Amino acid sequence: MLTVRVVKIGGNELDRPTWVADCARALKGVGPVVVVHGGGQAVSTWSRRLGLPVEKRDGLRVTTPEIAEVVEMVLGGPINRLLVTALRDAGLDAIGISGVDGGLLTARPLGAGELGDVGEVASVRGSLLQSLLLAGLTPVIAPVAPSVTTPIRPLNVNADQAASAIAAALDAQELLFVSDVPGVTIDGVTQPTLAAAEIESIIEAGVATGGMAAKLRAAGLALGAGVRAVRIGDLDMFEHATAGTHLLAAPPAVQPA
Repeated sequence: MLTVRVVKIGGNELDRPTWVADCARALKGVGPVVVVHGGGQAVSTWSRRLGLPVEKRDGLRVTTPEIAEVVEMVLGGPINRLLVTALRDAGLDAIGISGVDGGLLTARPLGAGELGDVGEVASVRGSLLQSLLLAGLTPVIAPVAPSVTTPIRPLNVNADQAASAIAAALDAQELLFVSDVPGVTIDGVTQPTLAAAEIESIIEAGVATGGMAAKLRAAGLALGAGVRAVRIGDLDMFEHATAGTHLLAAPPAVQPA
């Protein structure tokens, strides 16, 4: 099995061509990599153009059936192609797919339905990604997935949670959440490390909100599923192993003698 990194690229930065090009060039030196992308800003822009509401709760988009169609169109279309083009220009043989393609992902509806057509990943067809990687391709994944209950209707899956599930399925060497912030900031200071056990307390204290809260929870899930290393930060993480905020798994429980 290949040693793989999973990289989740934030959606807000995808409106900046220079940042996207820099990210693509940096990814060229990472080795076998699977890219998962967001695109929330573009989805919000298109929703407003179409007269649809834009509402988020705890960093997750409230997704009506109409907005679910916008999510699938925008993430699987222009946003995915934007990244594929940038990666190919940088010399990577990128291929764009969504969670629907090849049965890559399935999702179960999240919560009691108050978020609408939002799901969490139920399964990942890791063998498909391994086959693409062995063929020298770089998968670029749009996080929509068919529902396990209503397969014809794809669910909007948070990109951070999708990246976490994909990293766990691939037994990834490292999961990187990449945006334009250097890491998790507390009282104005970027934290070099953060224990998984601290995640919920800093969210409840309002230190991490919205998208950062979603990243932290996804990081905790990845560590709990056995991903060996998780970092949150900016493009410096591709060049420096100490850059970003390292999320630390809980130490193993001490067994009584």
